[in-house]
Amino acid sequence: MEPFVQELAEARHAQQAWVAVPLSERLRCVRQLRGLIAEQSDAISAAIAADIARPATEVVATELLPTAAALKFLEKRAARLLAVRRVSWWDQPTWLFGCRDRVHRRPWGVVGIIGTWNYPFYLNVGPMAQALVAGNAVLWKPSENAVRIAELTGQLFRAAGFPTELVQTLPPTRAAGPRLAETDVDYLVFTGSDTVGRRLAARLGERLIPSTLELSGCDAMVVCTDANLPLAAQAAWFALALNRGQTCIAVRRILVPRQQLDAFLAAFQPLIRPEPLALVLESQKTQAERLIADAVARGASVWRPPAAKPAEPANALTPTILMNVPADAAICREACFAPVAAIIPFDQIDEAIEIIRQSPFGLSASIFSADTQHAQQLAARLPAGSVCINDILAPTAHPATPFGGRGASGWGVTQGPEGLLAMTVPQVVTVRSGTWRVHFDEAARPDPATGEILRGLLRWTHARSWRAKLHGLRQLLHGLRRKK
Repeated sequence: MEPFVQELAEARHAQQAWVAVPLSERLRCVRQLRGLIAEQSDAISAAIAADIARPATEVVATELLPTAAALKFLEKRAARLLAVRRVSWWDQPTWLFGCRDRVHRRPWGVVGIIGTWNYPFYLNVGPMAQALVAGNAVLWKPSENAVRIAELTGQLFRAAGFPTELVQTLPPTRAAGPRLAETDVDYLVFTGSDTVGRRLAARLGERLIPSTLELSGCDAMVVCTDANLPLAAQAAWFALALNRGQTCIAVRRILVPRQQLDAFLAAFQPLIRPEPLALVLESQKTQAERLIADAVARGASVWRPPAAKPAEPANALTPTILMNVPADAAICREACFAPVAAIIPFDQIDEAIEIIRQSPFGLSASIFSADTQHAQQLAARLPAGSVCINDILAPTAHPATPFGGRGASGWGVTQGPEGLLAMTVPQVVTVRSGTWRVHFDEAARPDPATGEILRGLLRWTHARSWRAKLHGLRQLLHGLRRKK
């Protein structure tokens, strides 16, 4: 498959000029972009609605506000995060006397970004802006399911002052993703399914191209015995229905104490709206139906809102709750992009933690409890990139925190200081003063005094007792006198 050779060459040329642009000028473009988002929010919402039928209010809440906040974070913090770090004298080993070290954050060069469609603005603009602020060029492949917002996004970056060759929008086609994966970029960011992510990771690994992979989730919500059940029920419905279930951190497994199951359902079930929710892809509905059938075959029961119609429009699915689901059901171990959730009763909290750990995914999780200290202790036991206590999903968009997963949910992070630094590679520059280089002398003319110096230095700086330290100091000085 032919890579984007010409586009890569143009990006490399543009990046060489861009890396010489002062950071303040790069951030000026970011500030312009943030202002354009506020001014053209209606146009952005309309483009997303035309692509994937998301309502405007939801777009503003889950895409535009988080994106603007992420850009503002870069404006405030990028200069400090990307600044050269001088290594302290206090951390310098004695045997490196005379060295001064500085750690620079250098851009990778050209960053390839394969975007997603479910949050086509927020999940694309954030990584693109981080890469550009760090001094990289960007080759961006938007999703084939979000072509209108892709075109508008490219226009916004150009209007903000980013050079055309520096931020290139590749064809929003299915074939363009594998082509970009074959292009000799220096770093690649992918947001998508774990199935595609595994293939991509294998190919990038063969060519030693580093990456950030934001993959699927199968997120768990733990309802503790002391939880506010009405609040937990509201959270569960919000996380299930947002974007019609097409969210990687949507709740898929709801773990409820067995003795409180009836009370939780009494608060949860009335919230579930009976209208079928239209999905973007037919394959999403097909997979959801397979997961539902698997759970039923393993002894689960299906609950849907009473008013739901048996016949649903194409690519639409009525919100579905699977009751008493065994932990080995496919819905507990596979990613799903539809309004389907499994309710799993448990007797002891340790049992709930073990059930959660059986899933290969580790993107996000939530805990509802009146005892937040205990909840934080439980969070430490969950293999998840983020854990929300007494909230769900929304806090993961905090611009100053990293977002990423574990296990089948991928590696690396976007967002926050860690996301910005991921768009750079550290380079250490050492300057040594003076002319005394005992290691040079030893290579040219081996001298027994050198060994005495080194052994004395080791004892002086690392021995456990003062007596041994002083012995090492005497040995060091004796060796230096012999060396002289």
